[in-house]
Amino acid sequence: MQQPPPTTTPLPLFPLGTVLFPGGFMPLRIFEVRYLDLINKCYRSGEPFGVVSLTQGSEVLRAGAQTERFAEVGTVARIRSFDSPQAGLLQIECVGAQRFRIHSSAQQQYGLWMAQAETIEDDVALAVPDDLRHAAVALQRLVDTLAERRSMQAMHDMGLPIYKPYRFDDCGWVANRWCEFLPIQTQAKQRLLELDSPLMRLELVSDLLAHTGIAE
Repeated sequence: MQQPPPTTTPLPLFPLGTVLFPGGFMPLRIFEVRYLDLINKCYRSGEPFGVVSLTQGSEVLRAGAQTERFAEVGTVARIRSFDSPQAGLLQIECVGAQRFRIHSSAQQQYGLWMAQAETIEDDVALAVPDDLRHAAVALQRLVDTLAERRSMQAMHDMGLPIYKPYRFDDCGWVANRWCEFLPIQTQAKQRLLELDSPLMRLELVSDLLAHTGIAE
């Protein structure tokens, strides 16, 4: 029997030169016309938008720039905080929710991209195995260090790029947080995002940690 086509929903896109992971934290400064209206609408309605990683072009539209191209898999973003310090400028913090896969996309007025996208199931909750425990321990140490530095610089309150609840015993969560911290190319982060196995993602992250000498 032929499988029914996947269910897709309209999703506005925000192509960026980085990768947002589920459970991740991302601050954004918004000043382009195509995104000001989008973010205002998302904030008022509580609706999300999709963050996708650019494979061609730049985050800001410029005359003569290459046409934007982006990965087919991205992450739904939900606005956590919203501020408009001056006209024509928004500052938001968003968090990553589910991954999604783009089935089709089209550019609309002012350059905004809209997609028909299918939500990808969340990672299966999976305990960190003993042979990968060092990755979780190293992440916890890093988070503790960042928390101490934040306390020392409380007047500036730079904030943490990671937020509670911490799940140091979960493969997917630990792998995703390391993917955000590790100094690896955006293409490599995108490949890690697209992996359906949280265990495999953590295994590859563990290899990267060993290669960089962060944790062995």
